[in-house]
Amino acid sequence: MRWRKAIALVLIAGLSASLAAGCGQAKREENVKVRVGEVTRSLFYAPEYAALSQGFFKEEGLDVELQTTFGGDKTMTALLSGGIDVALVGSETTIYVFQQGAEDPVINFAQLTQTDGTFLVARDKPAAFEWSQLKGKTFLGQRKGGMPQMAGEFALKKQGIDPQGDLKMIQNVDFANIPAAFASGTGDYVQLFEPQASVFEQEGKGEVVASFGVESGNLPYTVFMAKRSYIDKNKETIQKFTNALFKAQKWIAEQPPEAIADAVLPYFEDTERELVVSVIKRYKDQQSYAANPVIDEQEWNNLLDVMASAGELNERTPFGAIVDNSFAERAMRR
Repeated sequence: MRWRKAIALVLIAGLSASLAAGCGQAKREENVKVRVGEVTRSLFYAPEYAALSQGFFKEEGLDVELQTTFGGDKTMTALLSGGIDVALVGSETTIYVFQQGAEDPVINFAQLTQTDGTFLVARDKPAAFEWSQLKGKTFLGQRKGGMPQMAGEFALKKQGIDPQGDLKMIQNVDFANIPAAFASGTGDYVQLFEPQASVFEQEGKGEVVASFGVESGNLPYTVFMAKRSYIDKNKETIQKFTNALFKAQKWIAEQPPEAIADAVLPYFEDTERELVVSVIKRYKDQQSYAANPVIDEQEWNNLLDVMASAGELNERTPFGAIVDNSFAERAMRR
């Protein structure tokens, strides 16, 4: 796979200190900076924003610097080039790197979401939706080889639809431009993440008619990952990062959508609170947020099935080759 150049990095220096007593004198310690690149900004990643807004990363002594890298290829390029330390992106990207024979493979160490996060949006609201209505229509899909597109095609096939034969499939629109393309008139149906899907409903530009997450089943959809070399040199940091994530996951599970919305709203300043509450509820109801950071082997095998169905898998990557659950398991034992 050809990785395109990474986007410019946003480096904001911010050092916080804590005082600890030692040998009768105050000792100043700096939080460890961790540069995180997320593949997109989405309410699908609510536990990540909760870990930031609720101070769970800081409690672990980490200064997490978050940037949005817009697309799996750009995110992985940033990670491989050292522009970021940790990536939040689909775990399929680690398989692509592994299939290339990387000497320093990318390791999945903590799961964030466990279903696909996209929804099928129709331009016109049907009286009653049936998947067969897509046949012969133009479908504005996600990037070929990316997890959203593969999960989407997997779901379509389950419904008896040949994505390439029964639809006019459009896959050449850049990830960040898909909503604008649909809004301008391209496609009868589009595959969108939240909150964009609900925004289109609110603006009368489309109607959510189905969930690809429900149709494609559980899989390690979005995962925190890092290069093996980084993990080997920063095991304590990775452990603290995973500890903070698990705190956030438990917090998300315990809180109502309204409280979660208030926690993540600073990351979605242009989105109305009522819409955020609705989206969070939608994701919680379909159990998209992983309950803990452990990457399940059965879900991993489902991921491989999805990739194989899309023709993107050279061979089935062994679970233990690029998955390290040791940090997640320790976080859960605390």
